[in-house]
Amino acid sequence: MPSDEKSRKLLDAIAALPLGETRIMEVCGTHTMAIAKSGIRSLLPPYIHLLSGPGCPVCVTVQEDLDAVLELAMEPNLILTGYGDMLRVPGSRRGDSLLRRRALGADVRIVYSPMDALAIAEEEPGKQVVFLGIGFETTAPGTAAAVLAAKERGLKNFTLLSMLKSVEPALRALLAMEDFAIDGFLCPGHVATVTGENGFRFLSEEYGLPGVIGGFEPEEVLLAVYLLLKQISSGKAEIQNAYPRAVKPDGNPLAQQMLYSAFELSAARWRGLGEIPESGFVLKPDLSDFDAAKRFAIRPKAATPQNGCRCGDVITGLLRPQGCPLFGKACTPEDPIGPCMVSSEGACAAAYKYQE
Repeated sequence: MPSDEKSRKLLDAIAALPLGETRIMEVCGTHTMAIAKSGIRSLLPPYIHLLSGPGCPVCVTVQEDLDAVLELAMEPNLILTGYGDMLRVPGSRRGDSLLRRRALGADVRIVYSPMDALAIAEEEPGKQVVFLGIGFETTAPGTAAAVLAAKERGLKNFTLLSMLKSVEPALRALLAMEDFAIDGFLCPGHVATVTGENGFRFLSEEYGLPGVIGGFEPEEVLLAVYLLLKQISSGKAEIQNAYPRAVKPDGNPLAQQMLYSAFELSAARWRGLGEIPESGFVLKPDLSDFDAAKRFAIRPKAATPQNGCRCGDVITGLLRPQGCPLFGKACTPEDPIGPCMVSSEGACAAAYKYQE
């Protein structure tokens, strides 16, 4: 919980703002977790509502793609690599996950970067190594670097299954929803380190909505919330950078160059938002040899909806986690039904862990 004098002054300043019912959305899973851990929601006036958006990469991945990953894991002579969160995400059948597939004999390994997966491919040339690419602009450049390195080294046994996505198209899809009503956005500091401030100016310039790019310490989040509420109370709509030590106006040109040297944008499916044009990062044609979807002819099949899971509504701001009838009852971190309760950046996991 923020406890220093600066935080107390910020809270007093927020309380003094002339505001009615106000809804702001954070679009970063790390912000979601920081807000829950620090108890910021409970410190704000009751008419200020902080809602979680599609900022958790695992959570926005659709069930069809998760089921395809589970099937891929059973391919013979294959090593499936990915981040730890992916291992516990359930498939369409409750209890089915990469952890279960590993227990059944699949070679599934946790890695901390795509370069770790590349090293495994070099160490085990007799096996196919697939890296599960999950994330937004934050992790996509590093994934691009691994694919480009695989090409340079002439590796024939390394491929990427890209489920990487771009944030801007998702925000545009949210804003196009008929029942979407948000007064401003707490913009993701991690993504903004790559895209820069300019990557979010469309919010103010095209939609007339304010946004503030925030850091991740409790005091930094609180400052970003205050700046956003101050704009809303005064009727302004600008993009402010409250994380200047890491975020520049134009972002990180080298990371952007790496990203777009390997990837191009294509339509992608998002949980809660459906298919969004130009929102998924797919490998360029000259790197198609490193595309796991093509090498293994992956064709996601229609998935059976998870009975009662409201994860899609949670990550589009339509529902707080506690509003899901399964929350904390049938669905817990120990026995999750949906990805929002699994991921370390999931809104349901955050609300459950910190008892919001």
